[in-house]
Amino acid sequence: MSVYDTLARLGIELPGAGAPAAAYVMAAQTGNTVFLSGHIARKDGKPWAGKLGKDLTTEDGKAAARAIAIDLLATLHAHLGDLNRVTRVVKLMSLVNSTLEFTEQHLVTNGASEFLVEVFGDAGKHARSAFGVAQIPLGACVEIELIVEVK
Repeated sequence: MSVYDTLARLGIELPGAGAPAAAYVMAAQTGNTVFLSGHIARKDGKPWAGKLGKDLTTEDGKAAARAIAIDLLATLHAHLGDLNRVTRVVKLMSLVNSTLEFTEQHLVTNGASEFLVEVFGDAGKHARSAFGVAQIPLGACVEIELIVEVK
């Protein structure tokens, strides 16, 4: 099944790809590996601000991570022209803006990880890291970067 058929079945229409906010590119490719820059959580077109364990719940963070995964696919689509070229999601790194007491960064990150498996099946299963951090640019609650292999 086409990645686009799967997205349609899930009721997802990819947004336009975001633009870099500083001196970097959104995607860099070397050989068959594509590195996507960190994408912050957005809600209603604005940074989804807040701190997990203070302003936001784990479920809020999980929803934010899923939204970021959709944005990452939009960037990847803009870079590749066809998401069906993805052969493997290799690595996901998640930064979760959280209090010192919050310990569910891994559950927040599941929002992105589970979505990528929904879209790519076994090829969406990946290595990953999830970190709690004191702050993310623009006060965003979550930031995620992605590495994929393509044909």
